[in-house]
Amino acid sequence: MTGGTSGLDDLDELYESIILDHYRNPRHTEPLEHPDVDVEANNPFCGDEIHIQLELDGDTVTGVSVSGRGCAISQSSASLLSEMLEDKNAADALEFVTLVRRMMRGDTLTEEEKDILGDVAALEGVKRFPVRIKCALLSWTALEDSLVNRAGT
Repeated sequence: MTGGTSGLDDLDELYESIILDHYRNPRHTEPLEHPDVDVEANNPFCGDEIHIQLELDGDTVTGVSVSGRGCAISQSSASLLSEMLEDKNAADALEFVTLVRRMMRGDTLTEEEKDILGDVAALEGVKRFPVRIKCALLSWTALEDSLVNRAGT
């Protein structure tokens, strides 16, 4: 006899696979020579550290570097962020951050919003572990702060 979650178990495995892949093989880790944005963030509660560098052409991200150390959630989230940023403008990146925050809060997302998230949706399961949400949002918060501060200068 099988349980009523046949599709959900497969989805959890897919999401876990995406998170582990990004943790083991982080994307965009090479430092940039001339970053326009250079921000570091940490979560003193658990020791996660993130370093984000961006090269911009006007308002469009043309280069990204994300590195750090910490748990699989924080590091895979940062790697997922780095893929999302490619060729995005600052406004689109900030909208994406808002969407990730909504997902972490447990807000109901439309199918279109889920499509926009792409692989980042793999982090959705983190919301079941409130203490880990800060790990997942560390890089997104750092990105948001750096872009908002840059726009304000």
